[in-house]
Amino acid sequence: MGQESSSSQLFLSDIVIERTDDLSEARNLKEFWIFGIPAPAGDQCFPLVKTSPSEWEILGGCIEIGILIGARFKVQMMWMNLTASLGLRRVVTGASIPAANGLADRLNEDGGRLLGCFESSGDLSKLSEAISAHRRAVKLTHQGHESLPRRLSNLGVALINRFSRIGDIMDANGAISAQKMAVWLTPEGHSDLARQLFNLGCSFLHRYKRRGDYLDVAEAISAQQRAVQLTPHGHPEMPIRLSTLGHSLVVRFDHTGDVSDISQAVSVFQEVVRLTPPGRSGLNDLGCALNGRFSQTEDISDVNEAISVHQRAIQLTPQGHADMHRMLRNLGNAFSSRFNQTGELSDITEAISAQHEAANLTNDTDADLPGHLANLGAWLKSRYQKTGDPMDMFLALVTEERAVKLVPEGHHHQPAMLTSLGDSYRRFFRSRGNSDDLEKSIFNYKSAANCSFGSPHSKLKAAIYWAMLLNQHYPLSSEILPAFETALGIVASISGLGETVRGRYNQLQKSSGLALQAAAAACALNRADKALEWLEQGRCLVWNQLKNLRSPLDELESHDSALARGIQDIAMQLENAGSSRSLSNTSMSLTLSQRISAEDEARAHLKLARQWDDLLRTARTTPGFESFLMPLPCSTLLKHLPESGPVVVINIDDRRCDALALLAGADEPLHIPLPNFSIEKASRYRADLDSELASRHLRSRGVRPAHRRKTHEHSPTHRVLRGLWEEVVRPILDALRISKMTEASKELLPRLWWCPTGPLTFLPLHAAGIYRGSNPESVLDYVVSSYTPTVTALADRVKNRRSIDPKASGLFLTSQPNAPGASVIPGTMEEVKSIFDAAKKTGVRVLKLEGDEVSVDECLDHMRLFSSIHLACHASQNAAEPLQSRFLFHKGSLELATILKSNLKNAELAFLSACQTSTGDANISDEAVHLAAGMLAAGYRRVVATMWSIGDQSAQEVATRFYDYILSRRGETSGTTFDGSLSSYALHDSVQQLRHRLDNSEDSLLEWAPFVHFGY
Repeated sequence: MGQESSSSQLFLSDIVIERTDDLSEARNLKEFWIFGIPAPAGDQCFPLVKTSPSEWEILGGCIEIGILIGARFKVQMMWMNLTASLGLRRVVTGASIPAANGLADRLNEDGGRLLGCFESSGDLSKLSEAISAHRRAVKLTHQGHESLPRRLSNLGVALINRFSRIGDIMDANGAISAQKMAVWLTPEGHSDLARQLFNLGCSFLHRYKRRGDYLDVAEAISAQQRAVQLTPHGHPEMPIRLSTLGHSLVVRFDHTGDVSDISQAVSVFQEVVRLTPPGRSGLNDLGCALNGRFSQTEDISDVNEAISVHQRAIQLTPQGHADMHRMLRNLGNAFSSRFNQTGELSDITEAISAQHEAANLTNDTDADLPGHLANLGAWLKSRYQKTGDPMDMFLALVTEERAVKLVPEGHHHQPAMLTSLGDSYRRFFRSRGNSDDLEKSIFNYKSAANCSFGSPHSKLKAAIYWAMLLNQHYPLSSEILPAFETALGIVASISGLGETVRGRYNQLQKSSGLALQAAAAACALNRADKALEWLEQGRCLVWNQLKNLRSPLDELESHDSALARGIQDIAMQLENAGSSRSLSNTSMSLTLSQRISAEDEARAHLKLARQWDDLLRTARTTPGFESFLMPLPCSTLLKHLPESGPVVVINIDDRRCDALALLAGADEPLHIPLPNFSIEKASRYRADLDSELASRHLRSRGVRPAHRRKTHEHSPTHRVLRGLWEEVVRPILDALRISKMTEASKELLPRLWWCPTGPLTFLPLHAAGIYRGSNPESVLDYVVSSYTPTVTALADRVKNRRSIDPKASGLFLTSQPNAPGASVIPGTMEEVKSIFDAAKKTGVRVLKLEGDEVSVDECLDHMRLFSSIHLACHASQNAAEPLQSRFLFHKGSLELATILKSNLKNAELAFLSACQTSTGDANISDEAVHLAAGMLAAGYRRVVATMWSIGDQSAQEVATRFYDYILSRRGETSGTTFDGSLSSYALHDSVQQLRHRLDNSEDSLLEWAPFVHFGY
C-alpha cells in the first residue's frame, strides 16, 4: 500500500473587494473565480465556484496545509484587490495523490453512468447523485491535470440537466462557471475544445430560456459557432452541433425579429438534413426555420416548403415516438402561418387538427403541454374570426385558461400566453359587452406586461393593450399612468445601447406613436407635466442616448474620479460600437469565420451596454446623483429654458391634440388644447404638400425652371398653410398673448421654439399663415421661429453655455458645385464667394475652399479649427442608416457618423445650404432622423437647414443676406471672432426679404418656406 496522508478542504470564510485603480471592466461576483493569475513566489491561486448564495468552493488543487493554516492572502486581479480569509476543515482521507486521481476517474465514470440512468428513467435522485459524483471528481483532480477540463464540463452537463428540470438558477450558474473554466483550461488545438464549447453554448441557451437575458443567447451562439468551426468535416457530432446552433439562432430571431438570424438558421438546418441519413433528422427544425422566415418575408414558397418538410418528417416517424407531439405542433404552426396570408379555411382547420392531436399525445405533466394548449387556443380564435362560430371562441378561451394555469411561474413563454388570454377576453368583451370580460382582459395584459422575464415584444404588446383599454373604457383610472409608464420603459429596453443604431431604429418603428398616445392620455387627466416627460422619454430616443454618452462628467469627477473615467471610457466604446460594427450578419455570403468575428463584435457590444447600465446604477448610489443620466422630470426641464421666448410642444394623437407651452420662470407647462386640429388633418396636409412638392420635382438643389404654374385661391400649399395657422398656430399665439408686431415697430420679435410630433414634424409651422385676401397675416408677423427635436436638447444648450475659444471662432466655407453623380449647382460658388468677401471685409477669421481644393478629411480638420461652417452642396439622407446620411463632395462624401465622431469642442453654427436637410423618416417621425438633428447632436448649438429642395438663386440670396445681417451687427471689440447667436433673427430677416421680393403664388411660397432654424 502507498503511504497514507491526510488531505484538507479549504473554504473561504470572508471576501473583501477593494478597487485599486480605474474601473475599466465591470465584474459580476455571481460567477467570480480566481484561476491562473500570476502570483508572487510563495502565494497560491485557486479556482472558485459559487455553490450557494453564501458559499464558494475551491475546485481542484493539492494544497500544502502548512502554508495557509489561519493565513490571509491578497491577490492582485486587474483593477481589484481580493482579500480572502481562509478557514480550514481537516479531513483524513487515507488516500495518496495517485490514489485520489484514481478515485476521481471512478467518480467521473459513476457520474456519467448515473446521468444515463436519469435520462432513461427521469429519476431526479439519480441526477443529484450524478452531480455529487462529478463534484467530488473535480475536487479530487489537481490543478494542471489533463482530465480537469473534461470533468468540469461533465459537471456542467449534469448541473444544466437538473436546471432544465427544476429551474434552480444556481444550477445554471454553476454549470456555466464550470464549463467556462473547462474551455479556458483546454488548449487551442485540443480535440476536446469543440465539445467543451458546445456544452457551454447549450448551458447559455438553457439559461436564456428561463431568464430571457439577451446576452445569454449571444454567448450561446458565439460558443456554438466556434464549436462548429473546430469540428472536422465528417465528424459524427457535426449534425448535433449544427442543429443546436440553429436552435440558438431561432431563439434570437424570436427575441429580435432579425431576419438574418432566421435565414442563417435555415441554411444551418439544410446542412443538417444533408449530413444525416434519410430520415426525419433535421427536417422538423428546417420546417420551423422556414416558417419563421416566412413570418418576416411573407414569401409563400417558404411556408409551402415548411408544410411539406413537416409532413415528410411525420411520415418518417414511427407512431408512438416521443417527439411526435412536437412535430404535429410545428406542422400546425406552418398551416396557421399560411392561413394568416391566404385566409384558406382548410389551412386553419388542418392547424387545429394537428395541434389537437399533439395535445392529446402529451401527458399533463409534460412541459410542452402549456405551449400546445396556447397554440390550440390561438388557432381556434383564428377560425372564429373566419367563420364566426361562437363555439370556437369559447373553446379558445377555455384552452388558453388551462395553458396559463399549467405554465410554470417564470417560464419564458408565460407573458405571451397571458397576452393571448388577454386578447381572448378582449374579443369576448367586444362581442358580449360583459364588463367582467373587460376586467379579465386588463388583468391578463397587466400581468404579462409586469413579468420580469420572457419576450420583450410580448410584454410590450400587453402593456400597450393594458394602457389602451384603460384609456378607452376607464379614462379617469389611476392605472393609466403606470400602464403607459411600463410600455415606454419596455420600448427603452428593447431599443437599448446594446443594439446598433440601425437596429434601434428598426425596433422603434414597431412602437412608433406610443409616446404620443401616452401624452394624450396624460393631457386628458390634466397631467401636462407627465405628458411632457413622456414625450421627452419616448421621442428622439437614439439622439438622447448619444447625448447621454457625451454628457459632461465634471460633477461626478469631483466625487469619484475613477467612476467618471470608467463611464467615459465605456461611453466612447459604446458610441463607436453602435455606429461602426465592421461586419454585418445580414449578409448571407459571410464565411463562418466572418460570422464568428461579427458575433464576437456583437457580444462585446452587448457586454459594453451591460457595463454601462451597471456603472450608471453605481453612480446613482452616490448622494446627489440619484437621477444621474435619467430622463429629466418636468420640474428640471422648466429650470433651463431660454429667456427670449416660449418653447411649444405640440402633441397629436387619434383621440386629441394639445400644445404644451413652456415659459422661463413658470412652475408648470401651459396646457393649450387644440380641439379643431387632428392627426387626420395633419396627415392630409402632409400628403397634400408632398404631392405638390413631387409634382414640381422639388427634390434636389438646382436651377429652377423659368415658367411658373397658375395658382388659385385654394391651391394645396395655401390651403395647408392656412389650416396650420387657423387650427394650430393662431390658437397657441392667442393663448400665449403674443400680438402682431407692426412694421413700424423697432422692437425685436419674440422668439418661439416649435417642437412638433408625428406627421406635424413634416409641416412648415414657421410659415403658417393666410397669404391671400384682404387681411393676410402669418406667424412671421408675430415671432421668430426656431425648431428643436426635443425640449431636453434645447434645455441642455441653455444649461451648458460653454464659451467658444477665441482662437477657434471663425467661419469655414465650402462649395461643392460638381459632385460626382449629382446635378451641377453653379450658384454655390457665387454664394460662398459673396459670403467670404463680406466676412473678410469686416475682419472675421474666414476660410473658403471649393470643390477639389478640399478633401473630406481636410474639411473635418477645418470644422475642428473653425466654430462655424457653411456647406453649399448636395446632401443625401439615408433613412435606413441615418448615420450614413451625408454631404456630397468632389472627393467623396462627408458622412454624419464621421462628423459625430469628431471632437468639435467649439462647434457653434452650421449653415446647411443643401436640400431636405431637416426632412425625417415617416416611419419614425418622432426620431428626427435628419441631418439638422445630427449636426445638433454633433455639438453645433444652432443649425440652418431646409425642409425640401431649394432653388440655386434663392439659396444664394437667403445665405448672403443671412450673413450680412450677422456681420452688420458685430461689436467694435469683436476682433476676428464670428458670433452666430443672432442666426435665428438673421434667417427670419433674409427669408422675409425674399418673401417680399416674390409674390404670393404657390411657386413663391415653396421658394422661401423650406428654410428653417434649429437650436438655441
